[in-house]
Amino acid sequence: MIKGGETIELFIPKKISSSRRLILPLRILFEDDFFAVIYKPAGILVSGNGFKTIANALEQNLKPSNAVDTTKPQPIHRLDYATSGVLLIGKTSSSIRLLNEQFENKKVMKTYYAVTIGEMSMNGLISHDIDGKKSETTFKVCHSVLSKRFGKLNLVKLKPKSGRKHQIRKHLSGIGNPILGDATYGDEGKILKGKGMYLFAYSLEFLHPMTKEKLRFTAELPKKFEKIFNINTL
Repeated sequence: MIKGGETIELFIPKKISSSRRLILPLRILFEDDFFAVIYKPAGILVSGNGFKTIANALEQNLKPSNAVDTTKPQPIHRLDYATSGVLLIGKTSSSIRLLNEQFENKKVMKTYYAVTIGEMSMNGLISHDIDGKKSETTFKVCHSVLSKRFGKLNLVKLKPKSGRKHQIRKHLSGIGNPILGDATYGDEGKILKGKGMYLFAYSLEFLHPMTKEKLRFTAELPKKFEKIFNINTL
């Protein structure tokens, strides 16, 4: 508490310019003063100790917030290095906290698409535990095509009900239908080289952290998915 007569000094640290500046244009799907939704390309980390990450590229791509508690933009959740798609970014201290709470309370609905290998049921629920924790993913096969190399390829819509690390990849591999291009959980001898992994974060549904409006954001299916199934839209 200030009683009067005190001397208050404010020291503002000088900004040290880095000799290296990350040049990484990002596609912005939505942005306001509180959060942003971006398209994460495959082949880049969301965050970490590396230089080339989504987190390090946010300030150069997003507009400064006019909110009183504006802060350095930061990702609210994670997508794997090889996964592309919709990623949620917080721009203020309060929105980051409130959006994180929605994820923790399972209030955020996520939809993914994957290309899987082999015969599989048209729909179902995968409930294999991951690291000793309950994990559930629902799936629905949208399209299937025959493949000389892989036997059968399926375009599968997935909705994880929990958020374990590599959940979708582990669940699909666990039922014998690994994701095309998944070098970690795929079958040896059936690894597609040079085109990455066919897992795509299609949509996010959540409440606006301030207005509580229900929102849904989507991104178009990557071209490499469309080429396999000869489709133009979902």
